[in-house]
Amino acid sequence: MPETPDLSVIVHGPNVQDHLPALLDTLDAHPLTGVEVIVAAVGDWAREAAERHTPAFTVLPLPDGAGDAAARAAGAARASGRWLHFVHAKDGLPPGAPRTIAEHAANLPDTGHGTVDVLLFDHVRSTWRACGLPSPDGPRLARAGRAGLALDDRAALLGLTPLLGNRAVRAGFWRAHERLLTTDDEPFAAYAALLLADRVACLPHPAYEQRRLRPESLPPVTAKQRYALVERYETLLDLAAGRPAVHTVLYDLMVRDCLRTFARAGMPDGVAREFFHRASLAARRHRPEGHRRPAGLEGVRRSLLERDARAEYRALQAANRTRRRMRSAARTGRHRAGTRLRALQYRRALAEPVDPHLAVFSAYWARGVACNPAAIAAKLAELAPSVHPVWVVTAPGAALLPPGTDHVVPGTRRYWEVLARAKYLVNNVNFPDAVVKRPGTVHVQTHHGTPLKRMGLDQMPYPAAARGLDFQALLERVDKWDYSVSANSHSTRMWQRAYPSRHTSLDHGYPRNDVYYTAGAAEVRAVRERLGIAPGHRAILYAPTHRDYEAGWTPRLDLAALADRLGEETILLVRAHYFYETAASPLAGLRRTGRIIDVSSYDPVEELCLAADALVTDYSSIMFDYANLDRPIVIHADDWETYRTTRGVYFDLMAEAPGPVARDQAELSEILTTHAWRDERAAKARAAFRRRFCEYDDGRAAERVVRRIFLGEDERTLPPVLPVEERTPAPSPEEATAS
Repeated sequence: MPETPDLSVIVHGPNVQDHLPALLDTLDAHPLTGVEVIVAAVGDWAREAAERHTPAFTVLPLPDGAGDAAARAAGAARASGRWLHFVHAKDGLPPGAPRTIAEHAANLPDTGHGTVDVLLFDHVRSTWRACGLPSPDGPRLARAGRAGLALDDRAALLGLTPLLGNRAVRAGFWRAHERLLTTDDEPFAAYAALLLADRVACLPHPAYEQRRLRPESLPPVTAKQRYALVERYETLLDLAAGRPAVHTVLYDLMVRDCLRTFARAGMPDGVAREFFHRASLAARRHRPEGHRRPAGLEGVRRSLLERDARAEYRALQAANRTRRRMRSAARTGRHRAGTRLRALQYRRALAEPVDPHLAVFSAYWARGVACNPAAIAAKLAELAPSVHPVWVVTAPGAALLPPGTDHVVPGTRRYWEVLARAKYLVNNVNFPDAVVKRPGTVHVQTHHGTPLKRMGLDQMPYPAAARGLDFQALLERVDKWDYSVSANSHSTRMWQRAYPSRHTSLDHGYPRNDVYYTAGAAEVRAVRERLGIAPGHRAILYAPTHRDYEAGWTPRLDLAALADRLGEETILLVRAHYFYETAASPLAGLRRTGRIIDVSSYDPVEELCLAADALVTDYSSIMFDYANLDRPIVIHADDWETYRTTRGVYFDLMAEAPGPVARDQAELSEILTTHAWRDERAAKARAAFRRRFCEYDDGRAAERVVRRIFLGEDERTLPPVLPVEERTPAPSPEEATAS
């Protein structure tokens, strides 16, 4: 007997705008054991596209005009998997998504008390203009945790985007409720599945791609379809009767969606009048007992809806539009006046001579004194004290500067004056477009990491990464560079192709990494003491990177469960990517819980590396820096296929990892609780990685940069780079404790 698949992927619908072939190609390119693919193909175009993939897929031809409900029902009837995932033919799947869903679903209880009926996961959004945009659902999924839970305990999950594609359902559950769930109204089916489920589980990883078609390419929305929105919610609210928390969330969703629909242009007056009236009746009929309207304008809107005061509501809309236009005009006027004044001040400063003893430093969009610019500035004070450094720092960051640090705040008069007159401008990103490259000035781009992900012009084929970038403006900024600092020949080559210009590559190493060779046992012990790490305890630094397809930072590990598995003698130092505000991150509740320490706001990051016995990361460039210490590195790559496809990468990390690779939390736990994290195989992989990516880092990078740029020395007189085998990294925590 063939083994029952864990998951049935049911692709259903017509080949709308020819999106189906790409979806099927993605599925066929990553065949998996334990996953079956059934294509309920509506119409000849869909059938022809699907039949190209037989016998790998089961194809069910359906006639033109068959609805989504009929197609889903046909696919579900043929499916043999324990779980069902309905994928519309117009949508897509990130590479590796079926594997991620199947592996997670296989570990969920499906019998007895605690049975999980629905698995929710994140998705990305694509339109006719952009691909791979993050959804707003990730943080909500992360807050829910990964254990099965009742919807009544987490009713906010009803606020997730109502798609069948961003949830998998247990096959037995679907068949038990098929009569209610089989409907062409997909949002209704998505909501109803949650309402009927015994328990739900959450997976905060993107495993679906929702494609929104251009509205002008679709048939006009009919009056019946508009009225169906109200009917949908009334049916759902009846289904939620007797469940106060669920009923309240659904009610708020209904009112929100009705008001949004009414506010959209293009609804005929008669239809608008009837829609508002029906929504008003529903709002009064289903309003929960004791329910309080929100304060402010939103509360006024809801009050008008409940009173069926359509004319007053339209008058309020018109008044708000007028007020917004007036405010926008006033802001624009103030902005233009300020811009003209700053431009005048800058032009006047540009008329002054360049100051050969003035250097401007900035890092991470003016966040503070950090990274390669900080290491260069420190060495500059030692070797060329006649050059005065001024840091560009935001107003909030200024309060955190070391005492006596001369600084300017972006946009101020002195800011433009120093940018105009400084001979040296050093940054690990770019200065604003308005900054002029004056003759005789020196612009130094230090970068802030070795590139695994695609950068610069190489981002152009990847919409999620290229979103919002002006590549012509980028090239104009790059053309101002005189020097580009590099840590290894891989970086040098990638910077040359990603940022093509006439700049000179300084193959001197990353100055920020000098400390990994200059720090001694006392410095290592001091950092661990500041962090509260007791002698003899293992400290693991977990530092994941940013993902372009996620709206916010979503923890990819159950940190509490991992800490419990690793035991009392292990401390997790957790550092979220700097793109995310840690105050609003899912780490807010884990600031310091004994074995988990949130170090997202701790600077400099180099000290965290010195304190850590090992690093766990995914695709962050911190792995290249940490490798200088020759300490264990473990890669957690649960979404490598998605990351590689949406962001683009320069090499296959899975084939050239600096240590063992874990594809899920169970594998990571196994590596860290055995000797695999630091065994001979891990050391061999790390050695090869260090030879390639720690090529120029030897503890004297800052000295070479300062002597070359600020002192004007010939490259031949600079200290040569020591071979990797001849370098002595800072002592490990174990060695530092013993010394």
